[in-house]
Amino acid sequence: MKLVILDGYAENPGDLSWDWLGSLVDDYEVYDYTPPELTQARSRGADILVTNKTVLPAAVINALPDLKCILVLATGFNVVDGKAARARGIPLCNIPAYSTDGVAQLVFALLLELTTHVGLHNDSVKAGDWTRSRHFCYWKTPLRELHGKTFGIIGFGRIGKAVAQIANAMGMRTLAVSPRTRFYDGFGSVTFTDLDTLLRESDVVSLHCPLTPETTGLVNADFLAKMKKTAFLINTSRGPVIDEAALAAALKEGEIAGAGVDVLSTEPPKADNPLLGCENCIITPHIAWASFEARTRLMQIFRGNVEAFLCGAPTNVVN
Repeated sequence: MKLVILDGYAENPGDLSWDWLGSLVDDYEVYDYTPPELTQARSRGADILVTNKTVLPAAVINALPDLKCILVLATGFNVVDGKAARARGIPLCNIPAYSTDGVAQLVFALLLELTTHVGLHNDSVKAGDWTRSRHFCYWKTPLRELHGKTFGIIGFGRIGKAVAQIANAMGMRTLAVSPRTRFYDGFGSVTFTDLDTLLRESDVVSLHCPLTPETTGLVNADFLAKMKKTAFLINTSRGPVIDEAALAAALKEGEIAGAGVDVLSTEPPKADNPLLGCENCIITPHIAWASFEARTRLMQIFRGNVEAFLCGAPTNVVN
């Protein structure tokens, strides 16, 4: 049994170990990164093929006669043609619920930077501004409290729920939009409403919806025009949920106060991505999932997926 990992660097840049694979399979290969033109060649002979963001289209899957299982080192699995895999009886398995707390933490890291500007003031102090000041304190830009503000959540799965708990702990009123509007145990403090109401009343709008045909481009010019001019937008879901040109225009024209995003439509971004030129947009390089603790959990679930397949009972099958 041979296992090939096409792009293992993000999961394990050196602080974890793949050595345990040797106790489960006869042969394994780990590539840090695989360019598209080498995907098929490197996958040849693999019984188990593992990808994170390397795309596996139908043409590649159908060109691999030995392939028996595809494992994704992530929750999202849109990089794999699941229908093509299913047509050949190949299970496609993902890694669910490993980074919930880390994503929720980054939501508020982005939001606190937008409202409190810790980085800006640290840079100012290190540049000598405080040393030269006549006053015991100063601020470079208006500071805003979150207590008493309204936090709007679009998508109320595991991460949306974790974000709601933090928002409530900070004294914020919480609104949510979800396809399932039934009562959520333990979330009586969350008010479920329609999208227009959420956009009109929220001081913060945080995206936690999956990427589907319905949510692609959800955040467009019309969406942004319905938000408060003093509101912030946070995206830790998927980049294509936002029309980036529309968001850049809204930020530059003052239609909203600012944005914090951990994901972009193309990753790494192209140099002409319009959000790169927006001063009131904080961008982090898709790191919400990447804490050591989260990657350790991911590795444990991945190992469980490998073991389950080898035992003939694949788990976390998504196709």
